[in-house]
Amino acid sequence: MTDDAWVWGAGTATGVGSLPGTDIREAVKVVLGELPDLPHLPELPNRGPGADLIGRTAGLLIELPVELYAGRWRVAAHPGRDLLRTHDLRERDLDALTELGEGLTGPLKVQAAGPWTMAASVELPIGGRLLRDHGAARDVCESLTEGLAVHVAEVSRRLPGAQVVLQLDEPWLPAVLAGTVPTESGWQTLRAVPEAAVRDSLRSLVDTVGVPVVVHSCAADVPVRLLREAGVRGVGLDLSLLTDLDPLGEALDAGMGLLAGAAPSVAGRAPTSAQVADKVRALWHRLGFPAAQAAHQVVVTPTCGLAGASMTYARDVLRACRDAGRRLAEA
Repeated sequence: MTDDAWVWGAGTATGVGSLPGTDIREAVKVVLGELPDLPHLPELPNRGPGADLIGRTAGLLIELPVELYAGRWRVAAHPGRDLLRTHDLRERDLDALTELGEGLTGPLKVQAAGPWTMAASVELPIGGRLLRDHGAARDVCESLTEGLAVHVAEVSRRLPGAQVVLQLDEPWLPAVLAGTVPTESGWQTLRAVPEAAVRDSLRSLVDTVGVPVVVHSCAADVPVRLLREAGVRGVGLDLSLLTDLDPLGEALDAGMGLLAGAAPSVAGRAPTSAQVADKVRALWHRLGFPAAQAAHQVVVTPTCGLAGASMTYARDVLRACRDAGRRLAEA
């Protein structure tokens, strides 16, 4: 396959999403400087409610307002100050990206929680996760699909030279499919959602947003085959959690891209680029693919977000991923 089979070029690296700190301009500068081939809109959850994964994504929902109650996001009767704060933070983020990324060309990644992680995280007004109610889960999937299409269009309008790539963060997806999402009491679990329902909702989202979609999950047992069938272009995985390689190998053989989480998101000292590249090469060797193909099909990433790290560590890890990607391209 050639480079045009994927959204990115050979030897590419990117971040998962979050960075430490509260200064969005500094974060954007770090991303643009360290990840020139596939920069992303950084997320700063340390700014508090509305900057967290669920709050940020809830602000994208169409005609489904949310609010904070007892530290949790729940569906609200009408938009309030919590939602206003979420919208304000997103506007600041986009303003910083628009200014500092002026003239940007090539792929640009934006992130949001996926629909099934939202259904497993946001609560009904009466309590309990949206996932417990089939109709409510369907509503959040449809609302988020519409909201993401608007968000992607806004980013494309602000940076017309960039090709937007949408990353869905789905840490809850394996549990949703397995029926292991706990109820609010913690004594029971919610029923499993059929694969067909998950696949159809993701397929609808992919078709509606109109840009390449990748799915990232820090969980084990990511349903790679289902994601491929839904039209997802790439899957982001923590390589240390991989056990069954067959579904991944089948997906890669079919042309799916891999965002390879090969550098720990929190540790005492950042790995070297050689160590990160070696992790990717080791996986590629186990899968039995030609070594030269890895540079084209793989994007090197940290294992997860970097909000819990220091900015020094975050810079070092992103730099190690960038240089590891270049090592793969030079092999």
